[in-house]
Amino acid sequence: MREITFGEAMVEALDEEMERDERVFVMGEDVGRFGMIYVANRTLYEKYGDERMRDTPICENAIVGFALGAAITGMRPVAEIMFCDLLTLAMEQIVNQAAKIRYMFGGNIKVPLVILTTISGLRRTAAQHSQHLEAWFTHIPGLKVVMPSSPYTVKGLLKTAIRDDNPVIILDHQMLLRLGGKGAVPEEEYLLPFGQAEVMREGKDVTVVATSLMVSRALNAAQELEKQGIQIEVIDPRTLSPLDGC
Repeated sequence: MREITFGEAMVEALDEEMERDERVFVMGEDVGRFGMIYVANRTLYEKYGDERMRDTPICENAIVGFALGAAITGMRPVAEIMFCDLLTLAMEQIVNQAAKIRYMFGGNIKVPLVILTTISGLRRTAAQHSQHLEAWFTHIPGLKVVMPSSPYTVKGLLKTAIRDDNPVIILDHQMLLRLGGKGAVPEEEYLLPFGQAEVMREGKDVTVVATSLMVSRALNAAQELEKQGIQIEVIDPRTLSPLDGC
């Protein structure tokens, strides 16, 4: 195990998958020369170049639309949208196309599309850049919705998403990207399954189910309450769709 940041774990996951499978590529605003704006790491661009780290115009519906076309014709794109708020500009491509195409063709078409985006509460970035829209997408059949809470989970879940033959939306909290600190991540390769929650802390008095940034905050609250003799169980679902049914 070693300690790395949330952003470093993302870069590692992308690098491993791009090296493993030449069909994997990343596209979005400032993913190339700027090295992904929240990660600020040019390693992938320097290694894979413009062809597989594709900078795009500021047009979210085009980014998702092009990525969808690439996915159904044999590629495995990762489309980055800076803020989940801006997914509203690509709802046609996501909800009416990506989520439904496989079913409309009787399962004969695969849609290995990953949409990588951020949720951004608590950063004072105003109404159009601060929303959490994961609840919308969990209600759309055909979409998988992932919410990592640590460097360990973002790496394992992102790798799983890239290998999945269905559209996956991964929502990363900007506070984890910016100020989340470091977490333990294995040296060896690993993947984390969808639909499998993790009990982060055991407790017999109250159960708290938390996602993303709120996992660490729930754990901190549980630690404080333990001083008062209250035992809090904290569960991280990791994925909202599929949701662990156990």
